[in-house]
Amino acid sequence: MARSFSSQRFDGVLIVGAGLAGLSAALAAAPRKALVLSAAPLLSGCSSAWAQGGVAAALSADDDPALHAADTVAAGAGLVEPAMAERLTREGPDAVRRLADLGAPFDRTEDGGFAQSLEAAHSRPRVARVRGDQAGREIMRALAGAAMAATNVEIRPETRVRALLQDADGRVRGVLAEHEGRTLEIVAPATILATGGLGGLFAVTTNPRAVRGEGLALAALAGAEIADPEFVQFHPTAIAVDADPAPLASEALRGEGATLVDAEGAPFMGQRHPMGDLAPRDVVARAIHSQLAQGFGAFLDARTAVGEAFPHEFPAVFAACMAGGIDPRAQPIPIAPAAHYHMGGIATDADGRTSLAGLYAAGECASTGVHGANRLASNSLLEAAVFGARAGRAAALEADPATAPQPAAPAPDLPDEALQGLRQAMSRHAGVVRERAGLRRLIALIDGLEESHGAAPPLVAARLVAACALAREESRGGHYRVDFPATDAEPRRTRIRLADLGERPSRLAAE
Repeated sequence: MARSFSSQRFDGVLIVGAGLAGLSAALAAAPRKALVLSAAPLLSGCSSAWAQGGVAAALSADDDPALHAADTVAAGAGLVEPAMAERLTREGPDAVRRLADLGAPFDRTEDGGFAQSLEAAHSRPRVARVRGDQAGREIMRALAGAAMAATNVEIRPETRVRALLQDADGRVRGVLAEHEGRTLEIVAPATILATGGLGGLFAVTTNPRAVRGEGLALAALAGAEIADPEFVQFHPTAIAVDADPAPLASEALRGEGATLVDAEGAPFMGQRHPMGDLAPRDVVARAIHSQLAQGFGAFLDARTAVGEAFPHEFPAVFAACMAGGIDPRAQPIPIAPAAHYHMGGIATDADGRTSLAGLYAAGECASTGVHGANRLASNSLLEAAVFGARAGRAAALEADPATAPQPAAPAPDLPDEALQGLRQAMSRHAGVVRERAGLRRLIALIDGLEESHGAAPPLVAARLVAACALAREESRGGHYRVDFPATDAEPRRTRIRLADLGERPSRLAAE
């Protein structure tokens, strides 16, 4: 049956994605109008609402943005852009206060300050939380309420973007979208992609399954520069209860004193890193991967640290455990690493501008350079709030160039059976531990699926991860190669366009 087609011109900022970055951009664009497109209903389908730990920011008297920036740079394993980290951490406290002013109910101290917890690789307790593990949900609830009440913002849910529109010079002029069986061209002066990460490309993930790198892929297909796509962060403590997606045991539990133990109850992180259970996430994820691979088991023991306080201190973790038949008050929680956050993405400047005129990106689909090879815990919501607002303000200044978009075809879908095969292969070959032969097999699978189904966005995003992981012959941060375990003396970021790959992935896979 033929789909109906229509065209709309919107004189404002067009935003794809209704998570923290997208809604922050929409509010910051005021008084310019903002149209927010979301593939899912508001407050569902975005990773922001699932975030447990909180928002990292230097909010206490014994902390300072410079200390936060130093921790961010240290965690990023040589690839953090210091100026971007400085900007993030300097603007961070005000971003948290703005969220609080919008109604986000952050935990408070007796004197009215922000209660803050310690998380991995932070030198100070600086993670502002909401009822233990409810930060993402409550922040998004407050932000969504503000966006729906804002006179400049229109939110259009259940609208899926299928391609970027470009004029004859390559400038992005809007999107080709689908809504209720209709194909719609939306032409606008500026477009912001805030579509989240790509965790759903992996079989074991803490992200919504629909988060599969579509914004990244659509930007790449349009010719945008992509940065550091090989760097995927695996959260070390997903709850191993055979659920898809996997529920998360917040890092804040370890900040409260929970310990990582083997099947015999013996701690194992002290011998692996000076920071023990609060070592950087890549270190902890590899340690747990090794424990499981050797059959020693891996558990998070919070019986002493949290115990009977679980239901009200960490209600989301408690509910997920109980649903999986585990009482965390009385037994250790079985854990496993899971794809959690993409450090790479569409390359942007400090205001979200990409390499394509008219196109901006913010949040997890963007690569600002603040995360490097390994994101510092709880910097993700902060980045979305800070750089989402910056992108919204910058995009609001774009004038309509009055050029006509070229005809565009929607990117093809990937059938579910093929998607599930891709997810299994991504976890197997591009997961916590990688090596040449596995990455080549993964690329060969992607080649075959693309021959059968076309350049579907999940395949494009997966290809960028796999090809750049194959090309990076070192281990750094979240990217660990067993065949190249050393870290190069000279750090280098990846900068690539999809066209740069050419026939190389197929050729390498066949060697």
